[in-house]
Amino acid sequence: MCGIIGYVGSKNVIPVLMEGLRRLSYRGYDSSGIAYFSEGAIQVKRAVGKLEQLEKLVLAGSVQSGGTPGSDGEAGIGHTRWATHGKPSETNAHPHRIGSIVLIHNGIIENYLSLKQQLQATGHLFVSETDTEVCAHLIDQAYQREGSLERAVQSVVSLIHGSHAFCVISEKEPGRVIAVRAGCPLVIGIAEGETYVASDIPAFLAYTRKVLFMEDGEIAVLTREGVTLSDLTGQERKPVYQHILWDMAVAEKGGHRHFLEKEIHEQPSAIINTLAGRLEHASGKVFMEEIRLTGIEKCRRIVLVACGTSWHAALVGKFLIEAMADLPVEVDIASEFRYRNPRISSDDWVVAISQSGETADTLSAIKEASKITQTLSICNAMGSSISRATHSVLYTHAGPEISVASTKAFTTQIMTLVLFAIYLGKKRNYLSHAVCTELMEGMFALPRQMEEILKHEGQIVAIAKKYFRSRDFLCLGRGILYPVALEGALKIKEITYIHAEGYPAGEMKHGPIALIDENMPVIALVPKDGLREKIIGNMMEVHARGGKIIAFTEDTDLSHVAEDIFQIPEVHPYLSPILMALPFQMLAYHMAVLLGTDVDQPRNLAKSVTVE
Repeated sequence: MCGIIGYVGSKNVIPVLMEGLRRLSYRGYDSSGIAYFSEGAIQVKRAVGKLEQLEKLVLAGSVQSGGTPGSDGEAGIGHTRWATHGKPSETNAHPHRIGSIVLIHNGIIENYLSLKQQLQATGHLFVSETDTEVCAHLIDQAYQREGSLERAVQSVVSLIHGSHAFCVISEKEPGRVIAVRAGCPLVIGIAEGETYVASDIPAFLAYTRKVLFMEDGEIAVLTREGVTLSDLTGQERKPVYQHILWDMAVAEKGGHRHFLEKEIHEQPSAIINTLAGRLEHASGKVFMEEIRLTGIEKCRRIVLVACGTSWHAALVGKFLIEAMADLPVEVDIASEFRYRNPRISSDDWVVAISQSGETADTLSAIKEASKITQTLSICNAMGSSISRATHSVLYTHAGPEISVASTKAFTTQIMTLVLFAIYLGKKRNYLSHAVCTELMEGMFALPRQMEEILKHEGQIVAIAKKYFRSRDFLCLGRGILYPVALEGALKIKEITYIHAEGYPAGEMKHGPIALIDENMPVIALVPKDGLREKIIGNMMEVHARGGKIIAFTEDTDLSHVAEDIFQIPEVHPYLSPILMALPFQMLAYHMAVLLGTDVDQPRNLAKSVTVE
């Protein structure tokens, strides 16, 4: 998991590379580096830690040489690394140089150890612990034989197993960058007299909106004149370009302290974007022309596959689809799905949920399922690998989510699942017009209700100040709100580093009750539905043992049992997970700020988990 940026053109390469890496830093990293042409040779700079360390190194090198940071304006590559093979260190950081070859790499080379042993047997010396260095040695060896960087790369790609992407430059071919995609995402940007390649669009969006999403098994040769594409055998492919509509202003903080804070407050508008063009209030219709799957009357089961926050959204989706469409739903963690020989038939629909659309385990799961049955994806990133691997795709339209901890992706995924459940219920003649109309009224009111919750953020700040030094949290929910308790606990863990556990409240007496004392804050989600009395009974059990209860609730009469109460507007039960998620997100955020953690880039985490 890392960020890749490459450039060919007449600009000073260093600022282009550094800005690209800054735009990709949301993906998470522990070291970084760049390589660029200067006076006919390739200069490589690498550093451990934040990008500021790399900037200092580049500046120090230029001062020693009596100038300012600059390049010949030929080509360059840059990289932010999140360690997989080898600890974070300057030696293990990318780019790697072997002979005239300099290379950056994303992903994992699964057979690197056997390749390394073969290379060592023929006299190759290794200086790092990475799997990436194997690739650099192989290309250098092939280059000496082929005399062409492109042919050298082609001859090596077939030797490497695993999911990966890499970019290569050579001192002998200064105006070219070779890029390879084999499982990990790469996108190319085209402008007048210059070409870019990156792991994600924001890296070069300030310079161009004309993009090309590389497909698996493609090799791209980037020059100032543009890009040529071929498959792994050298057969040329025709580039298919797209025009990106959103701009970099969307990715700025907009006056907020952190991207996470900004994205929490963007959720009302994100929900509006998810609903736009998909509802007709008067008729109670849901428009989902994107769904091109056939044979709904024969569908016997929905299988939802996802990871992390998206898995929590999928758990909510199970409640929604079973209630509104009368279809059995199975929810699988994608990393387990592909290894347990799941019993999938052609009568099942398999739905992948992923914010980035690049999650490696989810992508692998959906590729396997697509061999057997019809598949659909719920994604935020247009043109992503998962969206292209499924037969149909529903975009959430949440807009770019920069902070590693997911917020608006979660709520828009749930909103999309509500729409999908209505669609299925209507198609199967199970969902009544009355229920559908009631739901639509709730959906149209939802953004305003979310704004109302966000206006009372001060109450959450007060709760955060009271509990941010706690060592543990227990988060309880029932029914459709149990997955929200899981997601709330995840948010607390991700950005505060405080241990938190989500649990179905009815299971509390099967273990977690042993943990409760006066030092254990317990967050309870209290709806105003048939489960209200049940969850209050669970809260009484916590209260009797001295636990401090924080209630996120539609109910106003809980002062006898809850230490702190945050009011949630009354909403249709199927929509309550969206509103209940907001105070969890705000609480985790403000506790993290009080603790001084790196809110947008928590330690050890990456935005897109593009390796297993």
